Amino acid sequence: MKKYLLFALFIVVSMQHLAAQDEKKAIKEVINRFFKGLESGDTVLLKAACSSTMLLQTYAMNKQGELVVSTEPFSELLAFVSAPKKDKYEERITFKSINIEQSLASVWTPYDFFVNDKRSHCGTDSFQLIKTDKGWKIQYIIDTRRKDCK
Repeated sequence: MKKYLLFALFIVVSMQHLAAQDEKKAIKEVINRFFKGLESGDTVLLKAACSSTMLLQTYAMNKQGELVVSTEPFSELLAFVSAPKKDKYEERITFKSINIEQSLASVWTPYDFFVNDKRSHCGTDSFQLIKTDKGWKIQYIIDTRRKDCK
């Protein structure tokens, strides 16, 4: 009887692990879709990755050398992305951690930001995602920005 109980427990734990891996994969796909939309100027793709009430913030030094939080309306990001550009923008991220609790996820991604293949700045993105009936959506992003990248 103990053998069957242990085997059943093993199966349940394995299935939960596989489900968590599927969720992490889906979350990575949404975040990668967000960046693909940014880099290609595709606002449809960008909007599809985000909730309708998405919030963007940055925590960085101002000109006076003070750390401040600034908020950018999502509509301003969409306007910037859709405007014609002569420069090429690319943000290279590394998925450092993904934490999931039912319908809420938190993702930490250090990044390097490039303009025309030259590093402009670096920092960390912190994503908060919600799971909707249409899948995972980015609800909130706060990032740091600094020039002293190594």
